[in-house]
Amino acid sequence: MREHKIEEIRHLTNSAYVLRMERNGFNFQTGQFVMISPGKLALQREYSVYSGENDPFLEVLIREVEEGIVSKQLKLLAPGDRVKLDGPFGFFKFHPGMFPSKKFIFVATGTGISPFHSFVRTFPGLDYQLIHGVRFGNEAYEHNNFDKNRITLCTSGDASGNFEGRVTDYVASQKLHAETQYFLCGNSEMITEMFDILTAKGVPVENIYSEVYF
Repeated sequence: MREHKIEEIRHLTNSAYVLRMERNGFNFQTGQFVMISPGKLALQREYSVYSGENDPFLEVLIREVEEGIVSKQLKLLAPGDRVKLDGPFGFFKFHPGMFPSKKFIFVATGTGISPFHSFVRTFPGLDYQLIHGVRFGNEAYEHNNFDKNRITLCTSGDASGNFEGRVTDYVASQKLHAETQYFLCGNSEMITEMFDILTAKGVPVENIYSEVYF
């Protein structure tokens, strides 16, 4: 476990924020996650790396959980404070050269957008479409960092997105290509439903990759 100094905290909504830390020589592969502990608190929580592999800093996207402890404590930190960090961990690693097809569809709910933000920052020429499902439009976390022609916002709680409804409803309405690589990140219900939708549309299981957040 190592210490990293906080450089910045960007508050995106009342509950979601980006924690930027000094890179401090930390190496990871995009798609991996880290375990973070605030100060002297013994508890750790895992967060996907939000920044790109080549960024001079390290970032994670965090949503404050009402009954949580770590997310609340991290939100109270200020630049100059230190956190303890362990990792990297995980097998959701990504490099476009790993796949026979170079076309990608990323499906996320909530803060599950985090690894895809890292993918796109690391590989700026990527041929991708990102489908992001949230309740309300203000939860479109830093969508300005993505090509606006490559992102679809699905909102289930208001009509401010590109599609009103759940992300699974949107994907079910689309024509899909079996050779495309599909990456899913978010809640387990979405991922389970999405597997059924994709396979029913002829997408082979070996072209589907997932990371469950909760």
